[in-house]
Amino acid sequence: MTTIPASTSPGSASPAKAWISAFRPRTLPLALASIMMGGFLAAAHGQFRGAVVALAALTTILLQILSNLANDYGDSQNGADSVHREGPQRAVQSGAITPAQMKKGMAVFGVLSFLAGISLLWVALGLSGLWVFLSFLVLGLSAIWAAVNYTAGSKPYGYAGLGDLSVFIFFGLVGVCGTYYLQARELPLGILLPAAALGCFATAVLNVNNIRDIRSDELAGKITIPVRLGPVRARRYHWLLLLLGLGAAIVYVAFTYHSPWQWLFLLAAPLLLRNARAVWQRQDSMQLDPLLKQMALTTLVFTLLFGLGQVLG
Repeated sequence: MTTIPASTSPGSASPAKAWISAFRPRTLPLALASIMMGGFLAAAHGQFRGAVVALAALTTILLQILSNLANDYGDSQNGADSVHREGPQRAVQSGAITPAQMKKGMAVFGVLSFLAGISLLWVALGLSGLWVFLSFLVLGLSAIWAAVNYTAGSKPYGYAGLGDLSVFIFFGLVGVCGTYYLQARELPLGILLPAAALGCFATAVLNVNNIRDIRSDELAGKITIPVRLGPVRARRYHWLLLLLGLGAAIVYVAFTYHSPWQWLFLLAAPLLLRNARAVWQRQDSMQLDPLLKQMALTTLVFTLLFGLGQVLG
């Protein structure tokens, strides 16, 4: 699972506050959006299972914290967290947490993520469907690998521009479709559309972060999509992500239409437009920083409106 950035800085905080800051609590609601979407869609089809959704949420939170710690560690070791970085200081970069301590923290949350994932699969699947159980186990291990190797490891894939793809897959397709399947034990193809919508919006959050950090990432050899595209085309890419996400939601409702309530998510469209225009207009890197939070909150608002609309409809 790839890190979604947040505007937090450990500064000279106490050890406990430094760790909490390194967890990046502001990223957690966005990470939970895919679980919420899967829960809402299952509820709309009469398949909601609270215990499964709760354990899926716990697993996602632990994976996201693991990813945040690995991102903090990896960027400090690979040079992306340097004096040229436009965003807030990270825990290892500031010296609040040593690299060795961060590696221990990563190990702890790696184990906790694995145990939570096993508990989720046990509650959702039990002993039935061994192959399904094993398939989800492999998927969970892949999520742990992705969380760690985004910026850490010998060949971090985030430095090759693959972070966007990872966010789209894990924050969109895997989170929504996996949560839905573990409740309903089936996966209609139509569920891929709201999953893709959420994946696009989560990727847009990462894109804002990467546009902000173009200069420092380029100096560190971190070849993100905005580094490849340049600032102008990266902003066009941002518009594309938002339009594709909104379009996927519209197509889903059009094909499953039962009630006007299903269009409730369109109330989030002005927020998406506002973010897209602001990203296009603001050229100064630090002016982009508040747009990270705005895009994350907009994604959460979209999820709530879309999910409620499908349940009410």
